[in-house]
Amino acid sequence: MKGKFILFVTLLMLFGQTGLHAQRLSSASISKTGTTVAQFLKIGVSARSIGMGGAFVAIANDASAIYLNPAGLARINGYEAQFTHTNWIAGTNYDFGALSLDLYDMGTLAFMVSSFSSGEMDVTTVEQPEGTGERFSTQDFALGLAYARKLTTNFSMGFTAKYIHQRLWHMASGTMAFDVGLLYKTPFWGINFGASIRNFGSKLRLDGRDAKFAMDPDNQNTGNVFVVNSEYEMQYYPLPLYFQVGLAKDLVHSENNRFTVAVDAITPNDNYEAVNTGMEYGWKEMVFLRAGYKSLFQTDSEEGFTAGFGLKIRLMGTTKLLLDYAYASMGRLQKSERFSLSIQF
Repeated sequence: MKGKFILFVTLLMLFGQTGLHAQRLSSASISKTGTTVAQFLKIGVSARSIGMGGAFVAIANDASAIYLNPAGLARINGYEAQFTHTNWIAGTNYDFGALSLDLYDMGTLAFMVSSFSSGEMDVTTVEQPEGTGERFSTQDFALGLAYARKLTTNFSMGFTAKYIHQRLWHMASGTMAFDVGLLYKTPFWGINFGASIRNFGSKLRLDGRDAKFAMDPDNQNTGNVFVVNSEYEMQYYPLPLYFQVGLAKDLVHSENNRFTVAVDAITPNDNYEAVNTGMEYGWKEMVFLRAGYKSLFQTDSEEGFTAGFGLKIRLMGTTKLLLDYAYASMGRLQKSERFSLSIQF
């Protein structure tokens, strides 16, 4: 019975990929870039995964799995809290936090919060290009709740429900979205298989006083209506929907050394397909070196080479502290840097 269920879920994920591909019209000529909202949902959340080029969907064995592949939460023993700060492009900042709770035979429960902030900027207009004296900012955040469970020794599934909110000056919008993921340790040469669909939800439309204005519909004549309250018709835009599937394998796994390689294929609804590749070397599971390449074969991508390192420190008993750093080249946008702090207990 469990075997049939695993087959059903795998086919469901593959049909999901087909649906995403059908939405793209012609992937050979149209990328649909710039047609989705909530772009902060596309920013990687952990220094470890980004250090490996984002090729992490088949590994996903820490608290950041709630973002990339919730099925990986079932592989975490004990409790784990993770916090990540990202120095993003153009002076913006992105922060992420997650807490994973091992419920033993009942599965794993996890919580997440992420926040993107632009900082304050000057309001400019055509008439006042140097600024009006006003300041504005944008603030986005997401709150998530996930559940994962091992269905067999080698197969796990996970689900995440999240609330997404965007605010731009005096306008805001919010919606719900869902993620689903699976993780399978195959019987073939120790290869791990992972897949996830992220940000499946309804569309967003900004609304607020910045879209409202007053006008005189007939300013050539007097004696009629002088002011009519009006509003710009704002459009609905979809979330950035992602299908990601990947493979990972330990090429070396001994008492003192581990060398893991991974490759992911990504199908977004607002860009061309891409491939992420990465590797991680661990010495005594204490010191880690990572490298990868993000968005291979994606036309006009500014992403590319990534690298990082990590350190695991045993504090007391089973409590461990993990420090991770990642560098990611962003082409003409220069670079982004991530710092992650994790506590396992």
